[in-house]
Amino acid sequence: MSTHPDLPPGSRCVRNVRRDFAEWHRGRPRYALWALDVDVPALQQRMHAAQAHLDGLLLDGYRRQPHVTLSLCGFPSAEPRHADDFGAAALEAQLAALRAARPAPFEIGIGALDSFASAPYLTVNDTDGRIAALRACLAAGDLNRPDGRYTPHVTVGLYADAWPAEAVRPRLASFAPGAALRLRVGGIGLFGYAAADIGGPLARIADYDFASGMLRWHDALPFSC
Repeated sequence: MSTHPDLPPGSRCVRNVRRDFAEWHRGRPRYALWALDVDVPALQQRMHAAQAHLDGLLLDGYRRQPHVTLSLCGFPSAEPRHADDFGAAALEAQLAALRAARPAPFEIGIGALDSFASAPYLTVNDTDGRIAALRACLAAGDLNRPDGRYTPHVTVGLYADAWPAEAVRPRLASFAPGAALRLRVGGIGLFGYAAADIGGPLARIADYDFASGMLRWHDALPFSC
């Protein structure tokens, strides 16, 4: 059983609020990230079950699809000016690193309910370290510099208030995840979301396929914003 180290006894959850974080996005409309797309029926069901189990604790209106974040890219920009802008050169460096590494398909396991201070999540088991290898590729071009411990996870929602840990920890521990869930990963996705919408849905921008080493676009090139 997890001891929920990010929500220790005596602590409180981080309260999330629904507002326009204009001081963060500074008018830039979309934020981009690389992630594993795990939006499949079996995981949707587990995520919905976890949300129901934590009913009353979570911020309303969380609509983000199941995913495992690999790298936070930044705000797509044709002419990057800020440290958190994401331009074409950064993307090309990431793609070159992925093609050089030639990652192969692998499996991950989805486990129990755990929590950061701000958000509960389903644990992700990557016993072979393949997620770490992908993150190393996506750090190309001095992107995604480590700023703390990385924990692969599938976010369930966001806490709506600064709940005491003593009220939350038993709820987390009593969740029964059900049968073991294994998912095959054959590529990664580049996604975006509206920067002014906390917990808003992801929009698929492109997919990188491990087998072909090709990037397939689903949306317009992201550097026109």
